[in-house]
Amino acid sequence: MSAAGELKIGTSSFGASAHYTHRFSKKSHGRIQGRLGSTALELEVGGGRKISEFSTIRMLYSVGIQGIFWKFELHRAGQKLVVPILLSRHFSSFFATGAFIIPASVYFLLKKFILKPYYLKREKQKALENMEKTSAQVQEAKAAAQKAQQLLQNVANRKRNKQLEIGGLIITKAVYGARKALTKLGETGESSDELASQVLDVTLPLNFLVNDSGRLKLHDGVKKSGIMGFCDSCPGEPKQLYVEYTYGGNRYEVFVDDYEELFIPQEAHRI
Repeated sequence: MSAAGELKIGTSSFGASAHYTHRFSKKSHGRIQGRLGSTALELEVGGGRKISEFSTIRMLYSVGIQGIFWKFELHRAGQKLVVPILLSRHFSSFFATGAFIIPASVYFLLKKFILKPYYLKREKQKALENMEKTSAQVQEAKAAAQKAQQLLQNVANRKRNKQLEIGGLIITKAVYGARKALTKLGETGESSDELASQVLDVTLPLNFLVNDSGRLKLHDGVKKSGIMGFCDSCPGEPKQLYVEYTYGGNRYEVFVDDYEELFIPQEAHRI
C-alpha cells in the first residue's frame, strides 16, 4: 500500500490533497483520493488493473462541487489518457449512491462469473502448452537429476544416519517445483499426475548438503535448480522449495522462493 499528501498555500488560494492506494495483487489495486481547497472539494473512489507490462486501466467515481463523474483512465509508459463522463452537475444523495453502487456491482459480477473464469482457463491452457513444448527438456533434466541423486545417495545416507544418532538435523521431506503445484499439494494433500510432473523430490540432495554441525544453508540469489540433484521441472513458472525437517526431536517446516536464502534449523519454522 502507499499514501501521499500535498498542501499548497498561496496569497489568494490554498489547497490540500491526499490519496491512498492499496494493492490487492500484482495486477489490481484500489484507490481513494480527496481534494480540499478554495476552488475544489472532491472525493474519488475507484480501482484499476494492469493489462500489460506497460499499461494500466483505472475507473474512478468522483463526487464534488463540480458534480458527479465517472472517470476512465489509461496509463501507458508514463502517459495518461483521462475520459471524464459527467453524470450530474447537482448533488443528489440517491443519485450519487446509485452512480457508485451500480458500476461496482457490475464489475464484481463480471469479474466473478466471466473475467476470472476466463483468466484461469487461459492461464491453465498456457501452462499446458508450455508443458507440451518443454516436456522433452524436462524429462531429460529429471533423468540427469536422478543420476546425480544416485551419486549422492551413499554420502547422504551416511550423513543422515549420523544426524539421527545425535538428534541433529534430518530432512524428512523436501519438494522443489512450481509454486502453484506446491500450494495445491499443501491444500488438498493429494497428488495427481499433473501436479507430480511439476515437482521433484529433493530430500536426498538436501540431506547431502547438511554439514557436520547439523546446519544447512542455501545462499540468497542462487537459483535452486542449479544445485546438484535438482532440476527445473517447470520452465517459465515461479518455483518454490518446501522442506520438512526434524531437529532435537522437534518437527519443522518452511517454504522458500527460488532465489531466497534457506538457513535451517530455525525456531521460527517449528510446527
